[in-house]
Amino acid sequence: MATFQPSLECDNISNIHSEQTDSDLIQKADERYRETLPNLPKGKGWMTQHLVQYQGFWVNPDAALKNLMWIQDHFKPRPTDIFLASFPKSGTTWLKALIFAIVNRTRYGFADHPLLTTGPHDCFPFLYAHLYEKDRSRFDLDGFPSPRLLSSHIPYASLPNSMTDNQSYRFIYICRDPKDVLVSTWLFMNKLRPKELAPLSLEEAFELFCQGISPYGPFWDHVLGYWRASLETPEKILFLKYEELKKEPFVIVKSLGEFLGYPFSLEEESKGVVEEIVKLCSFENLSNLEVNRTSVQKFSKGATVDNRHFFREGKVGDWKNYLTAEMVERLDEITYHNLLASGLLFPS
Repeated sequence: MATFQPSLECDNISNIHSEQTDSDLIQKADERYRETLPNLPKGKGWMTQHLVQYQGFWVNPDAALKNLMWIQDHFKPRPTDIFLASFPKSGTTWLKALIFAIVNRTRYGFADHPLLTTGPHDCFPFLYAHLYEKDRSRFDLDGFPSPRLLSSHIPYASLPNSMTDNQSYRFIYICRDPKDVLVSTWLFMNKLRPKELAPLSLEEAFELFCQGISPYGPFWDHVLGYWRASLETPEKILFLKYEELKKEPFVIVKSLGEFLGYPFSLEEESKGVVEEIVKLCSFENLSNLEVNRTSVQKFSKGATVDNRHFFREGKVGDWKNYLTAEMVERLDEITYHNLLASGLLFPS
């Protein structure tokens, strides 16, 4: 019996229909965005002129808001997806490298590992870096092999039900002392701030951060969203602290393998596989690689960031070199007040 082969005409008709459907979705998303944006509260921006408050959190009014709305309406997760969530400047880059190396450790050798020539953000892309692009690059996600490794700064409360209802998805959330987050965010955003905008002073950044007006802030609401969800569904959300990862990387790497369904065997441990992963993904190694010193990371809407900007110090307590005693006291009081009833503690 002859096997049916679709004709070229059929393929063309299918492609035209798909393009029309895509165009309709983009048009509807644009309409929703244009209707929503004018009604949102505005606050002073860190990298852009201003931020807008959407569903209780502050985001860039252009790409970040538009992509967040698209994800809420149209993103279709797979049961095997692995999501890394974080507040910006909380150790995301390092954890991306570690998770990628853990999940793919049987596919690649350490001598010619992809992380040696490819930045962590390309190995483990931001979810919204591939969405809502009129050049159709958003469909790159559909071609990703499973398990897809996708990261996001989206607050837990703003995630679509499709990402929170299914118990098969795995989330890893990493948080960091807010004092280090503040300093790291301020330094990072000033590097990317357009020349036509005056640099943001530390005093300005401090006041904004304390008020909760920072990218994806308030910081405390963001952290608490994932913290409480991790207490309710510990089998689904692994909550990590940057300081603990710095102190005991070998312990955390083994915990990550277990949580993600890629546990290390006794043979792997005896052969030093855990140590090799920690060494490969260390700040010292990654920051000195050619790809992370000279290459550029491309995001949606044509935005680019030098990879070197993702590797500054990687230290715990670097805030001591920037914040005054008065700033530290005030920020610690705000943190204590916001986290008092949660059981979540940061170093003072």
